[in-house]
Amino acid sequence: MSKISIRFFNDREVRAIWDEDNTKWWFSVLDIVGVLNNQDDYEKNRNYWKYLKSKLKKDGNELGSVTTQLKLTAPDGKKRLSNVMDYNQIIELAKNFPNTKSTKFIEWFTYSDETIDGKSKTKAYALFESSFLENIEVGTINGLQQIHAYLFGGLYDFAGKIRTVNISKGGFTFAPAEFLTQTLESIEKMPENTFENIADKYIEMNIAHPFREGNGRATRIWLDLILKKHLKKCIDWSLINKKEYLSAMEKSVIDSSEIKKLLKKALTDKINDREMFMKGIDYSYYYEEINNNV
Repeated sequence: MSKISIRFFNDREVRAIWDEDNTKWWFSVLDIVGVLNNQDDYEKNRNYWKYLKSKLKKDGNELGSVTTQLKLTAPDGKKRLSNVMDYNQIIELAKNFPNTKSTKFIEWFTYSDETIDGKSKTKAYALFESSFLENIEVGTINGLQQIHAYLFGGLYDFAGKIRTVNISKGGFTFAPAEFLTQTLESIEKMPENTFENIADKYIEMNIAHPFREGNGRATRIWLDLILKKHLKKCIDWSLINKKEYLSAMEKSVIDSSEIKKLLKKALTDKINDREMFMKGIDYSYYYEEINNNV
């Protein structure tokens, strides 16, 4: 049970662990309780779960008595036994939750894996076990195209293809399509011998935004592969706050100091750690989510 996942609902984490023997995910009960109660306090969530179990039992519902215990990583980094439920049990728990948030949660929980991002994220998870990962060209445009094609192949008809149209976001126009080929060639030639060099290359690639969609998700994997090759490091993306990251990336067009500080502080030598990779994918996709659940 080494495949760990983190889902996000209303910017709150829902930890999950994969059961290889039974081919299903188990989800943290206390995380679900926290989401449905809009509560971050661990003790309050634990006490509420005790109350809810008692209430369910009085109502003749045995749901509170069928939880399984598996080890999940706690906020302090240690693995501890935690109450978990499978997909169907979580749906039933939400349906029996005494507040109005359950409807939105069930909708998200049921359909989040069926979206383009959900399907792409599943492919990203598979990348760790795939021999394809070892064959990606590190630091090249072709390597970035390889990553993008793997993540979005069959989902977008432009997967792995450099865009031929101009795109913008939040009022900022990315590199003009007319000059994109030359821009990307220049970025590819940028040095990769220090953290500063690698960060500069990553920032320039973000400004170029070579694909119509999926740039951030592909480029963060691309960055980690460069760091892994040259510095024997990668980014622990869970240490970088979503709002701070997005703000720093926006500012990096004129001042790269903030994003470099965030990235450098989050460097880790756990370059071959499966959980670190999976967690990185979870946070990478979370950065791209538009919060429509509120």
